[in-house]
Amino acid sequence: MLYIQVGDNILAAVLEDNPSARALAALLEEGPVTLEAENYGGFEKVGELPEALPQNDTRITAAQGDVMLYRGDSVVLFYGSNTWSYTKLARITDAEGLETALSGSEISFTLSLWP
Repeated sequence: MLYIQVGDNILAAVLEDNPSARALAALLEEGPVTLEAENYGGFEKVGELPEALPQNDTRITAAQGDVMLYRGDSVVLFYGSNTWSYTKLARITDAEGLETALSGSEISFTLSLWP
């Protein structure tokens, strides 16, 4: 499982079975990673990783709850929808209240393998 802390909210996500998600998990084995973040386009919160991950981008329509890799070095948390070239990393398991949790003014989020 992937855990995402945004403000006081902790979101659980199921990691994909692909090289990008495995590389993210390996990075997080060393400990939680906090990313500086910004809201973009009214549908996503984006944070840059400390290192690039392997990417296998395909043109996809991301939906609320998707966790995507963008350009190999940014994690995108979707609270809306967008079509672009991404690599899917994970899917947030409970979308209830997700837009409120992700669209706030928080300027960072933390990724970890443990809650």
